[in-house]
Amino acid sequence: MLRVILILIPVAVTIYALIDAITSPRDEIRSLPKWLWIFLVIVLWIGGAVLWFFFGRPNAASREGGNGNGGGGGPRGPQGPDDDPDFLSKLDWDSKRKPDKPA
Repeated sequence: MLRVILILIPVAVTIYALIDAITSPRDEIRSLPKWLWIFLVIVLWIGGAVLWFFFGRPNAASREGGNGNGGGGGPRGPQGPDDDPDFLSKLDWDSKRKPDKPA
């Protein structure tokens, strides 16, 4: 049973790395061209998979859309209501429009 596990784990890691390399966007892959990474994962087997995970795989930030505003590399949008100038101007407008309530 141990021999089977010792064979299945590297095979699973290599298959996962190969699928990950194939499905990764070409412009986000680091270090080498996509076709070369796929070739290395197949030829070097577990070594190619390990190299892919450390040197070729796109960063998590680029996979999630960059900086959180759906695009990549553009200016960041407001993170909260107090950072949003539109919200602050509306809040100011609402406070000037409403009459003060007596205490």
